[in-house]
Amino acid sequence: MWRGEAIDRRGFLKAAGITFTAALAPRSLMALERADAVYASGFRAPDGSFGIATVSERGEIIDRVALPARAHGLAYSTATGRTVAFARRPGTFAMVFDPARQAEPVMITSPEGRHFYGHGHFSPDGTRLYASENDFDGNRGMIGIYDARGKFRRIGEFDAHGIGTHDMTVSDDGKLLIIANGGIETHPDFGRTKLNVDRMEPSLVLLDAKTGALIQRHHLPSSLKQLSTRHLDIADNGRIWFACQWEGARNALPPLAGWFSRGEDLSFVPLPEETALRLGNYVGAIAVNRRDGVVGLTSPVGGAAVTLDARTGAVLKEETIHEAAGVARAAHGIAVSSYEGQFNETRSRVAWDQHIARLG
Repeated sequence: MWRGEAIDRRGFLKAAGITFTAALAPRSLMALERADAVYASGFRAPDGSFGIATVSERGEIIDRVALPARAHGLAYSTATGRTVAFARRPGTFAMVFDPARQAEPVMITSPEGRHFYGHGHFSPDGTRLYASENDFDGNRGMIGIYDARGKFRRIGEFDAHGIGTHDMTVSDDGKLLIIANGGIETHPDFGRTKLNVDRMEPSLVLLDAKTGALIQRHHLPSSLKQLSTRHLDIADNGRIWFACQWEGARNALPPLAGWFSRGEDLSFVPLPEETALRLGNYVGAIAVNRRDGVVGLTSPVGGAAVTLDARTGAVLKEETIHEAAGVARAAHGIAVSSYEGQFNETRSRVAWDQHIARLG
């Protein structure tokens, strides 16, 4: 997630230019003209095809870009305006595109023996793209490094110091890579099958973004070894929020979210029992709204969206949203999408995918 002020309608229109807006259908142009903010999310169309849509805060689709297969997470660069859609695990493509269509799309292919894990993040200056990857024969997570100044050539990699590397982000100053190693072993020969649920190794890691040196690693206690650490976002005080998915007994009530900072241990949010049950032991996405001081969690399993106080972790709001998927900061609170086509107040004839990126 981006940390600063969001792109608004005027900012997007200025970046897009006359050619882009002239090509929009009247309904899409109207949606853009009355948008307070602009988002992007993957979707599946009714005919089974996949793509990325640019969406207004009301949830109206502004533009679409076709994809060869299903996407998962997205990365957006405020420095360059480019966005990357990463294939859903175990996919091997990532597509770079300009939401304002000022540059042609670029397709990135993972190197032999690797696949993408669905997430990545730009450096603050937009010159590097970091991507979570799986060295599937070596059973280790990696962070691929791509030169974002041109054709996104792969220029290096760092060991993620864990397995099942999923979400990752970059600190505001660009000095740290923050990694959620879900701890789950997979191999493309077995599709999305989880091969080590009885011996998972979840962890949260900080790396030096320049050298890849390990700065900090948190292993979960043995009682929580089946708690997969999956998604991340950063609050304005440097606090790193993480969200989890439980792979253990259904009747357990493990913590599903927490935070840590550099030099500090993990702190888990003690959610009320009814909230944990509502989330179904599964948080699919997390987002921090720094201005409002809140954290949003969504669960497609539980069909719920929950808003927490970013200082205390206290539950502020709970909503029932069937098949709740993505979450991102909104002008006030959080924006939420669903697999059933709901995006805030609008329902579209698409199935939104698991994550939303706010463009700005």
